[in-house]
Amino acid sequence: MRNNRGYKPREEKKAAHRINNLIRVPEVRLVGENIEPGIYKIGEALRFAEEQEVDLVEISPNAEPPVCKLMDYGKFLYEQKKREKMLKAKSSQVVIKEIRFGPQTDEHDYEFKKKNAIKFLQDGAKLKAFVFFKGRSIIYKEQGQILLLRLAQELEEYGKVEQLPILEGKRMIMYLASKKKIK
Repeated sequence: MRNNRGYKPREEKKAAHRINNLIRVPEVRLVGENIEPGIYKIGEALRFAEEQEVDLVEISPNAEPPVCKLMDYGKFLYEQKKREKMLKAKSSQVVIKEIRFGPQTDEHDYEFKKKNAIKFLQDGAKLKAFVFFKGRSIIYKEQGQILLLRLAQELEEYGKVEQLPILEGKRMIMYLASKKKIK
């Protein structure tokens, strides 16, 4: 349904679990602290939740009868978000930095790019070094391979070669992974 300005109103998020009066079954299997596990009428289960000042949360809606638990739902959601945030913080993102060479890169440019490669590997990133062949420069494939192997040898103390130089179209690509572990 659109309002008078033509915009659709934002739909409300659907709750992950049904709680309290949103549970529409005659009987539930009840679990939780300070309660005898068993099958109870929904009214009785809601009364237990009210007495203990907690929520009745449907945990397994597909079971026969559905399993419900007595818990503080707000606290449960908070703990769940906190746990997800911790897992996300612990997972690491792999950063791939690229360095591009020509088949006839001169010494100064090579040293400059090697210095950047060292910095990238010390920061814990992966390195994708490639030689780009333009036009007829593809006849210098051997020079490109020698250049990449020289780079790998000089960066040996900072990173290890994951993939030796291979030619893909007009690019000769080599991957290096950092030896430094990210914490």
